[in-house]
Amino acid sequence: MMRVGQGAQVTRTYSVADLAGFARLSGTAPGMQVPEPLIAALFSYLLGVKLPGSGTNYLKQDLAFVAPAPLDTPLTARVEITRLRPEKHLVDLWTRCTAPDGSVICEGRALVRARDVGA
Repeated sequence: MMRVGQGAQVTRTYSVADLAGFARLSGTAPGMQVPEPLIAALFSYLLGVKLPGSGTNYLKQDLAFVAPAPLDTPLTARVEITRLRPEKHLVDLWTRCTAPDGSVICEGRALVRARDVGA
């Protein structure tokens, strides 16, 4: 059962090869920083696989990118439940991505619809 304060995280390092692949798919030129959509994808992974997990429907995401994400640096994305609304099957979460030194790359909120929100 989910509870307020429960969290999940994942750490990922993006390489030049990852950015080249992203550039081919998106039609953009590869840069020297991790593109924002790749960082946002870490939250999508967490919400769909870890917390709440399978069957989650992403309803809303609000992210503020406050610092560039350097290549070849472990980035840790974390989601934490801030509110449960079982009557509507809704889960509010805080989202944050940080560098190894603790500096914030981005942070924001997510709203998802989940199966087993509980009472």
